[in-house]
Amino acid sequence: MGVGQLPTTEFNDEELDEYPESHLGPVPRPGSEDMIQLLDAEGRRHDHPVFGAYAEALDPERLRGFYRDMAVVRRFDQEATALQRQGQLALWVPLTGQEAAQIGSGHATLPEDFIFPTYREHGVALTRGMDLAQLLSLFRGVSHGGWDPREKNFNVYTLVLAAQVLHAVGYAMGIQRDRKAALARGEQPEDAAVVAYYGDGASSEGDVHESMVFAASYQAPVVFFCQNNHWAISVPTATQTKIPLAHRAQGYGFPGIRVDGNDVLAVHAVTQWALDRARRGEGPVLIEAFTYRLGAHTTADDPTKYRAGSEGEQWRPRDPLTRLETYLKAEGLADEAFFADVARQGQELADHVRETVLALQAPTLEEAFQHVYAQAHPLVQEELRWYQEYEAGFVTEQQSAEG
Repeated sequence: MGVGQLPTTEFNDEELDEYPESHLGPVPRPGSEDMIQLLDAEGRRHDHPVFGAYAEALDPERLRGFYRDMAVVRRFDQEATALQRQGQLALWVPLTGQEAAQIGSGHATLPEDFIFPTYREHGVALTRGMDLAQLLSLFRGVSHGGWDPREKNFNVYTLVLAAQVLHAVGYAMGIQRDRKAALARGEQPEDAAVVAYYGDGASSEGDVHESMVFAASYQAPVVFFCQNNHWAISVPTATQTKIPLAHRAQGYGFPGIRVDGNDVLAVHAVTQWALDRARRGEGPVLIEAFTYRLGAHTTADDPTKYRAGSEGEQWRPRDPLTRLETYLKAEGLADEAFFADVARQGQELADHVRETVLALQAPTLEEAFQHVYAQAHPLVQEELRWYQEYEAGFVTEQQSAEG
């Protein structure tokens, strides 16, 4: 078929004018620039016509809190890695290098917002008030999760790639329906939103596409937060996509913003803007946090097999902690006593985590039967009784010796 024989589209331009939602142009895209950055690698502040005001609203205590959380969660990450190397954890998923993306976005959320993490959002967990030691029961293999998601509105870690993105959109649609029902009863509902975290590798999963279709169709109050750390285990981002991941949002009809993921101020500002928009009922936003995974994908991975060491060295000067520390010192917002106290808090957390992990006990098989269904199930109870009778039929060595 020649070019002149190509079929025409179903609708012509005049017909499309009757459906403004079909045009991508009117979709607000305050982050359509190449990258949103408010604090550069040298620790210098920059302004922005939209997001600069969000950073200006942060007082010195909030800024010091950002640094404290980033430093503390990095120390936690180091301790968890050491525990795995010592055989106390079956696996660990490091976050070093991605602290700003997580702490900045996590602090932009409100308590009533619900978070759907992958398996690397240790910094987000910290901002939600989680005891980070709880995260490790999963990686020690003694729990399916380790915490009640309803306590902090922080879902259990999802190891199945991108599955949590579907769950997040479904939950966001549930918020919409609860809100509508509350208004019908004459009540004033909470203005809550949802954040779905995933990585650049997960962006290639069909689950992400399907989630964005539903989120766009129903204007769901959800923020898609993609941490582009440049490597989906051993596959580089250049293989995952030929355009910035944030640009994919345009195809669904909602804003996509690429932010410097190592700039905690910019990440916080962009996420707060997106969440405010979602809570107002204006629909989803895709945020691509452009960051870098300084370490391995997991402790079972050897990144030297697939990426050059020089690549990591190029990213180390962009360290999120270093740039915020430089800014705090240059502006006279923190002294050496503050940084010493942060180091002390990090060590206290590391000691707590190690003590808690070493005290964790593996569940008995009887306890495992209790978690098959939310309530007692006659078939499961029958299987448990069979197992108990089977186990009781064995004569232990001690009983044999006594007999």
